[in-house]
Amino acid sequence: MKNVIIYSTPTCVYCTAAKDFFNEKKVKFTEYNVASDTERRKEMVDKTGQMGVPVIIIGDEAVVGFDQNKIVELLGIK
Repeated sequence: MKNVIIYSTPTCVYCTAAKDFFNEKKVKFTEYNVASDTERRKEMVDKTGQMGVPVIIIGDEAVVGFDQNKIVELLGIK
């Protein structure tokens, strides 16, 4: 399974949906709260140029937003 990182905030509905999806599919992920972690926020912006969340990193690929079809494709799951 590819390494999965999600940059999120506590109030982001799409972040919650993405995390729920990962939990349903038993996909392990590392979460960074960019509302309180300025270092990780900078890392997210440096990697993607994006300030919006969620930003999901799967392997070497970045997915901006909860694009379930793209996530399924990158993870090779159903």
